[in-house]
Amino acid sequence: MTTTIHRNAFGHLRGDFRGALLRPGEEGYDEARRVWNGAFDRRPALIARCAGADDVRRAVRFARDQDLPIAVRGGGHSVQGYSVADGGLTIDLSLLKAVEVDPVTATARVAAGLTWAEFDLATQRHGLATTGGSVSSTGIAGVTLGGGFGHLMRRYGLSADNLRGATLVTAEGDLVRADDDLLWALRGGGGNFGIVTSFEFDLHPVGPVVLGGPMFWSLDRARAVLEFLHEWAPGAPDELGVALVATQSPPVPALAGTPVVGLLPVWCGDLAVGERVLAPLRDLRPIADLVRPMPYRAVQSLLDLAASPGLCSYWRSLRMPRLPVDVVLDLAATLPTPLSLLNGWVIGGAASRVAPSATAVGARTPGFELRLIANWTPGPGDGVAPTPGEVAFARGEVVSARGEVVSARGDGHRDWVRRGWERLRPYADGQFATFLSDEDPVTAYGESLSRLTAAKDRWDPQNVFRLNPNIQPSVRSAR
Repeated sequence: MTTTIHRNAFGHLRGDFRGALLRPGEEGYDEARRVWNGAFDRRPALIARCAGADDVRRAVRFARDQDLPIAVRGGGHSVQGYSVADGGLTIDLSLLKAVEVDPVTATARVAAGLTWAEFDLATQRHGLATTGGSVSSTGIAGVTLGGGFGHLMRRYGLSADNLRGATLVTAEGDLVRADDDLLWALRGGGGNFGIVTSFEFDLHPVGPVVLGGPMFWSLDRARAVLEFLHEWAPGAPDELGVALVATQSPPVPALAGTPVVGLLPVWCGDLAVGERVLAPLRDLRPIADLVRPMPYRAVQSLLDLAASPGLCSYWRSLRMPRLPVDVVLDLAATLPTPLSLLNGWVIGGAASRVAPSATAVGARTPGFELRLIANWTPGPGDGVAPTPGEVAFARGEVVSARGEVVSARGDGHRDWVRRGWERLRPYADGQFATFLSDEDPVTAYGESLSRLTAAKDRWDPQNVFRLNPNIQPSVRSAR
């Protein structure tokens, strides 16, 4: 798609803009348009790498004057590639890296371009943290605005629960501080209401050493593990966070290529108590047990391999009171590629004690969140090829754990996700906006939707910010 930008308008923008403006063919453009998900190879008409909130304001007003769709890039980890749009304007926040940590009040004010690795580095210097994304290269903005799951959520709630303030650029290009109603919408409603340029978080004592690491069981032992998890996890102390995974590529050389079900427990509390709490899991005889004291920052990167940049990725998710064990095990045995996986979280603790009306996230009843994630190497029509250093696999047919040949084409992998998602839906009671892909966003918001729509009507009635899990205004007003 080719978009013509009026030369005079572009010259005026460039004269006032402190950051970098990149157009097709210019040095740095191709690198700047690359996103985490290799399935998307889009060419925006202009990339505005903003140096501050004033640049964001100028970029929004320019896009509206030129009738360009706006894509917003923080960490660039959207599974749907929302950070770039063909023929549009990408407003890139990745240069916004300011961090202010106040250890006395246990709060942090941070710019929207930070990744969780950068956030954790700054806060852990003071022995503090807040619930954040479990892949260290993800941006704080997308995770928080979608709700925000992480290892600390059973003790300290979701990322959105810890969001105490925000400053954002509106659809009119104005810089405002979120009032109570808008802040409620930002706590789970995504990027529908403006471009947040700075966040303020509550922090909590964490680590710097916690007890954590993966434990793996072969598929023939997985039923007992999952059934035990149903009975054990709801009563576990808040200090314990638990992620779950089924994969053919566990990060253990001796298990490479072995289909396994794993748990990733993280204990944020007294280490000796944590050892006693985790003893029942060890009684289930895992084939690999990598749980040990380690820095919290190291725990935050344990799942990075599953989200390596340049791979094509597609997922769908659901929220379930209980896992349908037979279906989960069947899906675990038919993963379409070596780096595809089932991934999820045990829901409960502090995250489930927040009233549904307190944030836009809605209900967080104790249970499970589960995603079906297909990852594959880019091929013709799938997007851009990985650069050196990115994870790549030999192209061709892929054989599942059952010996079934699965097409290496992206459409086949997406079909596996969609079919599995349909099989799981009868057992689900909703889903979380944090992990929305191409599902209807209405399914994630439930009773929050009418209030979110009212906020959209107030702040973005023309749906300028629509490249996201979109909440549409009730009536789009004329400019």
